Amino acid sequence: MTLTATPTPGAKLLTPSDHALILIDYQSQMSFATQSIDAIQLRNNAALISRAAKGFGVPTILTTVAEKSFSGPMYEEITSAFPGQALIDRTSMNTWEDANVIQQVNAIGRDRVVLGGLWTSVCIVGPALSALAQGYEVYVIADACGDVSVEAHNRAVDRMVQAGARPMTALQYLLELQRDWARTDTYELTTGIAKQYGGAYGLGITYAKTMFGAHEG
Repeated sequence: MTLTATPTPGAKLLTPSDHALILIDYQSQMSFATQSIDAIQLRNNAALISRAAKGFGVPTILTTVAEKSFSGPMYEEITSAFPGQALIDRTSMNTWEDANVIQQVNAIGRDRVVLGGLWTSVCIVGPALSALAQGYEVYVIADACGDVSVEAHNRAVDRMVQAGARPMTALQYLLELQRDWARTDTYELTTGIAKQYGGAYGLGITYAKTMFGAHEG
C-alpha cells in the first residue's frame, strides 16, 4: 500500500486548545538542592513556558507544597505571568492526590496535561504516572524540571517515558504552540518571548530584525 502525504499536523502535536499546563513546586526550598540544571536556566525556562501558556490562553494550574511553613514562595517569573491567580497549596508530594488540584483539572476538562516543576523524581513523576493511569496524555517539559542530581532527573524522565509520557523542552513548547509563522496574531508574542527567554535563538531573532529587518516566514 502506497502512503499519500497531506499537509496536516500530527495528532500528537500540542495546540493551545487541547491541554492544560500544571506548574508544580517551583519554590526556594526545592531549588536549593536542585543540581541537575543551573538555577538561572531553570528560572528562565519556567518564565518562558509561563508566558507562552499565558499568551496562547492555555489554562494553567499553579500549585505549591507547604508554601508558608516550609518551602517558600513560587518563582516570581511564574506568578508575574499570571497576576492575581491563586496558588493551590498542598500537603501531598503527589499533586494528583490533591483534591483541589483535581477539581481544577476536571473543571478545565482537557485530556492532555503538560507538566513542569521540582523535583522531577517526586513532584513530576507522581502526577505523571497517576494521570497516565487514569487515561490522560502526559507531556513533560524536561528542561523546566530539575532534581537533586543529573542521575535522579534522567532516571525520572526514563521512568515516565517508559510509562508513556512524552518529553519536550521549553523552547519546543513555545514554538509548537505557534507552529506556523503565518499565524500573525501570535507572531509578535512568540518572537517576543523567544527574544527575552530563548537564549541564542532569541539573540538570533534580535540580530536579524535589527540588522536586516528580517521576519520569520
